[in-house]
Amino acid sequence: MAHYLITGATGGIGRMVCQRLSEHRLTLVARQPAPLTELAAGLPDALAFPADLSVEAGAEALQGCLAQRPPLDGVVHAIGSLLLKPAHRCSFDEWRAVMAANLDSAFLVLRLVTQAKMRGSLVLCSSVAARVGLNNHEAIAAAKAGIEGLVRAAAATYAAQGLRVNAIAPGLTDTPLTAAILGSQQLRAALVQQHPLGRIGRPDDQAAAICWLLGDESTWVTGQVLGVDGGFGTVRR
Repeated sequence: MAHYLITGATGGIGRMVCQRLSEHRLTLVARQPAPLTELAAGLPDALAFPADLSVEAGAEALQGCLAQRPPLDGVVHAIGSLLLKPAHRCSFDEWRAVMAANLDSAFLVLRLVTQAKMRGSLVLCSSVAARVGLNNHEAIAAAKAGIEGLVRAAAATYAAQGLRVNAIAPGLTDTPLTAAILGSQQLRAALVQQHPLGRIGRPDDQAAAICWLLGDESTWVTGQVLGVDGGFGTVRR
């Protein structure tokens, strides 16, 4: 039985990853205790550990928890946020909150697993917004682009340790995080038309890619960012 750490476990993508890995030992992390405990209760061998991984104290608390658990075989860092504002309307506090939730948390998780000398696979989450210029995405695009740089550098640094570091770059995916965008049927229809494969992404599209990067079929893959975006990042029709 492998042991996986899943952060952002109660989000739309995190929950699907949990379901796909349900036969394994899981350590689940999210900020809100109640939904996290409920999620863990429905899985055969899962530990719920509420923590805010955008700050050092949260990462250090998680490190203490993991020291009492079997060694990790893989980590899925599915924590993220979304802010759609142009730069001139974005306060510095909003900018910093986006950086903390996305980039700071990714760095802290990377530091945690590398200090523990973990071997196996770490999968982070970028975004198609890091690759394609989208209006009103300045903060989130910058944060996710930082994650892509982190992936490539860490893959080089820790390859000799036996750690693979990759990321997925989701396109627009139907999750609670994007509910405000996709709630309008008219807007949803327009967004579908922008995707070459003709639909909005589903959480399991992302979870399937994540689990492939975790597993034995991708042991020759590191330093990569896999676009799971219905072709939006590279194709126009």
